[in-house]
Amino acid sequence: MLDRIVQEIATHDSFLLTSHESPDGDAVGSTLALASHLRGLGKDVTVYFCDPVPDHYAFLPGADRVVHALPDRRFDICFVLDVGEFRRAGNELAAFTGVGAYINLDHHVTCEEFGVINLIDPKAAATGVLVHRIIKAAGEVISCDTACCLYTSVITDTGSFRYSNANQEAFAIAGEMVSLGVNPWFIAQRLYENQPRQRLQLLALALETLTVSGSGLFASVTVTLDMYEKTGSNAEFTDGFVNYPRSIHGVEVAVFFRQIDSERIKVGFRSKGTVDVSAIAFAFGGGGHRNAAGCTVAGPLEEVRRRVFDHLEQVL
Repeated sequence: MLDRIVQEIATHDSFLLTSHESPDGDAVGSTLALASHLRGLGKDVTVYFCDPVPDHYAFLPGADRVVHALPDRRFDICFVLDVGEFRRAGNELAAFTGVGAYINLDHHVTCEEFGVINLIDPKAAATGVLVHRIIKAAGEVISCDTACCLYTSVITDTGSFRYSNANQEAFAIAGEMVSLGVNPWFIAQRLYENQPRQRLQLLALALETLTVSGSGLFASVTVTLDMYEKTGSNAEFTDGFVNYPRSIHGVEVAVFFRQIDSERIKVGFRSKGTVDVSAIAFAFGGGGHRNAAGCTVAGPLEEVRRRVFDHLEQVL
């Protein structure tokens, strides 16, 4: 599989790269890492995200070159990274006819196989790990810019090595990137000590909604459209909110409800390891990993909360 991807890169010149809506650290880091590497090989590369790059990832090399509208041209290959489902790359890509072939790079357990090549490994700590494997399989050098993006991919998707996916390969890649010139303190400062005031104001409102089940096995927080208006914030500011209910003693599953509009709710699930939340998300039309998954559920907020809570009561 790796050799096939290396061959596709070697024999083609133009590449479109993309990832999922509301891109997180792995989506941005892995995509920009591959873009940096391909540009270093002299390839013609365009990175497209349907949503903006969050401010705290704007420091990554190549973030300022990301486009949010597909150009009217043709690409030999489109790499789709970390999406889980093709639809999560956005409606514009789904309707785009300017791609010769798709290559799917992912580590979600429930990932669709929509590419001519599907490199999917749920044991990989991050999609950035797969990008690292591709570069290594080609025997090519990793630049400092590429290393910075790879390190960010790994550190964010392992929760700074706090999550169960923080395996030996993840630590080895992080160490290698540091040896190539990555400054861990610089990246940690940009990721975790560079918050806008509005994010903390939004978090304060979200924590007021904290709900713990009678069994104490699951807990949730919620963000509504009204909260965004009160704080001058948006969905970009909610990254990591689900970790607060998960940190409660005895809680096995944390749930984060994020209102998209009056009839759609984004639901994120996090597990401490004993519960497979990808199966829970799948029951609502979503998917993900064993310990981190999500879905979008149609209906008013209170109805969606009730349905999810009822399901969790049955499962737990």
